[in-house]
Amino acid sequence: MTKTAALYARVSSDRQKENHTIASQVTALIQYAEVHEYLVPAEWRFQDEGYSGATLLRPGLEALRDLATGGQLEAVLIYSPDRLSRKYAYQVLLVEELSRCGVEVIFLKSPSGETPEDQLLVQFQGMIAEYERAQIAERSRRGKRHGAQQGSVNVLSGAPFGYRYVKKSQNSAAYYELVESEAKVVQKVFAIYTQQNQSINAIARMLNQRQIPTRTGAARWERSTVWGMLRNPAYRGRACFGKTEIRPRQRITRPLRQRHGLASRNSANHERPCQDWIEIAVPALISEEVFALAQEQLEKNKRHSPRRTLEPTLLQGMLVCERCGYALYRTSTRTSRQKIYYYRCLGSDAYRHLKGALSRCSRLDGDHPIAGRPQPDPDRTEPPAGSRQKYGSPSTAS
Repeated sequence: MTKTAALYARVSSDRQKENHTIASQVTALIQYAEVHEYLVPAEWRFQDEGYSGATLLRPGLEALRDLATGGQLEAVLIYSPDRLSRKYAYQVLLVEELSRCGVEVIFLKSPSGETPEDQLLVQFQGMIAEYERAQIAERSRRGKRHGAQQGSVNVLSGAPFGYRYVKKSQNSAAYYELVESEAKVVQKVFAIYTQQNQSINAIARMLNQRQIPTRTGAARWERSTVWGMLRNPAYRGRACFGKTEIRPRQRITRPLRQRHGLASRNSANHERPCQDWIEIAVPALISEEVFALAQEQLEKNKRHSPRRTLEPTLLQGMLVCERCGYALYRTSTRTSRQKIYYYRCLGSDAYRHLKGALSRCSRLDGDHPIAGRPQPDPDRTEPPAGSRQKYGSPSTAS
């Protein structure tokens, strides 16, 4: 008798995706379903590419669990227990949940689980998979740390703008090689910032106007790119290992909310204290004095920038433009009698885009849906007459 079944496959890394291991899992599961007469509709082939097995927040897994709750599913085919989860406790939770819904869980690379001995072996496999994950992560961390302490550039993997990363060979270790054209751009950026007191945004505009190519040659210079360049200690001759660490994600950002709150990993990189960094010698592009001046200027900007505000914004990070998808931010304007606050689309700012403001988001009048309702100055009990301006309706919240 034919049973209805679903397939579930998962890989956790980009390297596994490149090697098509998820495709090999799906192929093996389809062959098993054909041999054992399971009916698997195309829409019931759930996959999670690039999602860690240490979390349950996976789109494919969520869809599978919802399908099982609906009572339409009789069995689910999975290549091995560690594809379902790398944590034994999660494996038990999911298998029991599916069993309560009347769904049989079948692992291709595991005993059937019909006898107590088979169930015990499956449990051991789950615990071993969790142990292997922790062991691999710790060995990798310790190995990279040791390599950094020995001054090995190999642990850095890539190289910032201005350098070319040369892989290790049988005759030499990995090293950074200067790229003359890019190195001159780096030196120019530091000189403009420290000597001419130009803003980071002005530097980014200058690079774009002069059509100076980025590392890929396809993207444009962003303010965040220039900001990261000015903070990178590699340019003074000391690249650093261990600048960031992975911690649990503290908040769900707007892009994640737009993806229904599902992240590939429930973690994020956070900067560690400077005293914990391990320095590795690389060719210097600028002097220590110039780098110190840049850090001093960055700190001043951080403390005294007019954009620095401690005022909470009611809809901060929640609004997006319904036309272009860019985020809205709060800004203000002063009239002769009061200060008015409103929300403005990032797409309407000409200086942010290489070809100027987006044509469909360049207006802030009543025909455009990107501006929020103006708010009077909170210090005034009643806005003065005749000070109202024409704005569109608030845009959609993500």
